[in-house]
Amino acid sequence: MPRYRLTLEYHGGPYVGWQRQESGRSVQQAVEEAVAAMLGGAEMPTVFAAGRTDAGVHARGQVAHVDLPKDFAPERLLTGLNFHLRLEPVSVLGIAYAAPDFNARLDARARWYLYRILTRHPPPSIEAGLVWHVPVALDAEAMQQAAQTLIGHHDFTSFRASECQANSPLRTLEQLSVQRQGAEIHITARARSFLHHQVRNMAGTLKLVGEGKWQAGDVAAALAARDRRAAGPTAPPDGLYFMGVDY
Repeated sequence: MPRYRLTLEYHGGPYVGWQRQESGRSVQQAVEEAVAAMLGGAEMPTVFAAGRTDAGVHARGQVAHVDLPKDFAPERLLTGLNFHLRLEPVSVLGIAYAAPDFNARLDARARWYLYRILTRHPPPSIEAGLVWHVPVALDAEAMQQAAQTLIGHHDFTSFRASECQANSPLRTLEQLSVQRQGAEIHITARARSFLHHQVRNMAGTLKLVGEGKWQAGDVAAALAARDRRAAGPTAPPDGLYFMGVDY
């Protein structure tokens, strides 16, 4: 039974997130239905992803693995899956044979996320649903300085969703950088794993710094408080992208 590694991109807007849920259609369901169609309607296989993105969150480099009961050439599987996904905002960017013990989630050494903030007064039209629209100027340099207080191994309770199911709030944030790209602010985060809503909560907190309402010391104090109420608001899912995985 061959195992395949898939690289995917998707627009998360129409979905309840990556993982199958009873409350609505998920990206996982769309991909698994496409795989089942390739198998001629046989028993639906499970597709395992490196990161379980939330409702409305997008991906440009999601990695997944799947075991199939028959051998397809990767090129044929790529073409077939994209055909069956043609009505979904999901694309399979690449497929390769994987080692029998490869696990897209457990083997990941680091995950990358990008958060996009559009800082202009006019609302987005083409990019609607793909950025967080903040119609005021933000100080990217101040945000970058404040972001450095969060890098390292910390208790991120203040940036953790109340419904987070992780066993521990301890995480090692390897990178958190803020850069201006034209009319946008880009926040890039890298860690082996993240808590539920951690990136969005960090983005919402750094926005307060960009607006001049908070200083870097306020972000450090929020982290030290180990209390979700001490940090800033949760940024909307629109601007968040799962960018890739390091193995």
